[in-house]
Amino acid sequence: MLVLLVLLTAAAVACGLLGSWQLDRAEVRGAQAAHEARDKILLAPPVAIGELLGAHETFAGELVGRRVTAVGQFTGEQLLVVGRAHDGQVGSLVLAELRVLDDGTGAGTGTGTGTVSPSDAPVLAVVRGWLPEGAEPPGVPSGDVSVTGYLQSGEAAGPGTGSGGALLPDGQTDSISMAQLAGRWGTPIYTGYVVQSDPAPESPMLQLDPPALPGSGFAWRNLMYAIQWWIFGGFALAIWIRSVRDEAREPAEPAL
Repeated sequence: MLVLLVLLTAAAVACGLLGSWQLDRAEVRGAQAAHEARDKILLAPPVAIGELLGAHETFAGELVGRRVTAVGQFTGEQLLVVGRAHDGQVGSLVLAELRVLDDGTGAGTGTGTGTVSPSDAPVLAVVRGWLPEGAEPPGVPSGDVSVTGYLQSGEAAGPGTGSGGALLPDGQTDSISMAQLAGRWGTPIYTGYVVQSDPAPESPMLQLDPPALPGSGFAWRNLMYAIQWWIFGGFALAIWIRSVRDEAREPAEPAL
């Protein structure tokens, strides 16, 4: 019985260690896979926004981080999205209204076709960059511009912009809510916004880091292997416990 105990205990310990090793591999491989997937998305060449998203179309989660370009005109309307941290400092995002004249699909959304004027073109919210508190945002470029950046999903309305919430000064907001922007800037409007990755030269605005991408960063296959090893270790302990119980139930041999 003692030999059986030693063998089963060793087997249970070995299974536990192998399970822990597989769990560690699940985290390492998952993080590596997530990093590679992130680089694949963020380093991919930009595509025309119309190839991924149209005005009023539902914003899918897999669009976060995709690089796009849009051709249009800034209206001059800008908002400061207050309370946003960057490199440990609190400041504001500079959010501008862009009227998209060419979404890259050739579907007649731009002035090049002579069918849509800038005032009727769909609205795209563009985060131009980040400013420290107290800094004044620079003016937007005039005329037709090409904007390149990362897609990001809209946010829920913050307490400073909702009805009955705390009031903010004119020209400020605390969220990038597409519904509220539609009420301010009009429709049609894109359901996501663009974080500009090519800020104007000599601008006081700082470029933002690429957005965080959704995903678990976990290798589920290795996790299943870890669970299997732990189950095997549990079987070894169960066999030992049953052996002890069976031996306890056996009647003692009569003394001579």
